[in-house]
Amino acid sequence: MASTSDPRGGGGVPAASGVMTTSASMLCSENQSLIIEMRKAFNMMKEIAVDLERENESAKVNELENTVAELLATYEDCTYQTSAIESVGNTYQPGAELTDFKKLLNDEFMKFKGNKSSAPQNHPIMRQFREAVWNVHHSGQPMPGEEQEDIIMTNNQSTILNITCPLSGKPITELAEPVRGVDCMHVYEKKAIMGYISRNAQAKCPITGIPYSSDFFPVNWMYESNFRPCLYLSGCPRFLRQDKVVSDPLLLVEIEEMRSMSKENMTATLVEDFTMTDDEEEED
Repeated sequence: MASTSDPRGGGGVPAASGVMTTSASMLCSENQSLIIEMRKAFNMMKEIAVDLERENESAKVNELENTVAELLATYEDCTYQTSAIESVGNTYQPGAELTDFKKLLNDEFMKFKGNKSSAPQNHPIMRQFREAVWNVHHSGQPMPGEEQEDIIMTNNQSTILNITCPLSGKPITELAEPVRGVDCMHVYEKKAIMGYISRNAQAKCPITGIPYSSDFFPVNWMYESNFRPCLYLSGCPRFLRQDKVVSDPLLLVEIEEMRSMSKENMTATLVEDFTMTDDEEEED
């Protein structure tokens, strides 16, 4: 696919840029739908693996884990491709020369892919899968090769940056209409954030800072790719616009994953409490 600028000048370049932006948006939306379905598939496979582990079907669990690893490769490529399309759509300007869109998209794709780890075992989705299976028979115990603090860090991993709405104070999992800032990726209650933006000519993200001495930081926070300490120490520096705060479908999937992880952690805690009670009774 190739393109040239309008030789007559005038509105040709803006029109071409507008068409590119619209086309890129449509392609990103289609890819986003595929990404959402894959995230749902990961959750389903994790639940099936947990049931199989309860039945001591280790071989089938291993087969399912291999399938998750294979799907993860496709999931990652789809994510990079979406980012590449969005980047080209936002920055493309027609010129006098023909544009090789295939090369342009591939170059952007490699930029995004080159900055990421390709090891599926290190991906948060895979770690969550393996931990869910491990916790069936070893709740509260570190997985082989990991320490207790690694469990705490991984169980707290989430693609959602804040756990409560900074305006309503409600937990993200209890928001009636959750929305997310396109630039800063923080999550809010829709009614609260839209009212906040309408009342402020320059509405800064309401995520505020915390004292450096706070115990907020998770163990090994400096190695957490999703953790942004600068935003929490000094507050989020981003400004918000109503058209840049959206309810993307992936957010709803991520919130459901957060609910699921909370339930898993609660179950693990209950199992550990019951185990401690039994041990105390034996000692008596």
